[in-house]
Amino acid sequence: MRADDEPESLAYSIRTFCRLHGISERHYFRLKREGSSPAEMKLGNRVLISREAAARWRAEREAETSKAR
Repeated sequence: MRADDEPESLAYSIRTFCRLHGISERHYFRLKREGSSPAEMKLGNRVLISREAAARWRAEREAETSKAR
């Protein structure tokens, strides 16, 4: 198991982020095209999502949901 497979990791691969958030990678890339994905950072050839960026993304989704009600 890779370090980023743990929910406590400081940063997640896109695959791990999707697994932890219950979305498909296909849906993730659709969100990215629409400008609704979390902030990413590139380290060499890897694209990672920090735990903080994931938390901000969840908070934004929650706010959008509350606003729509």
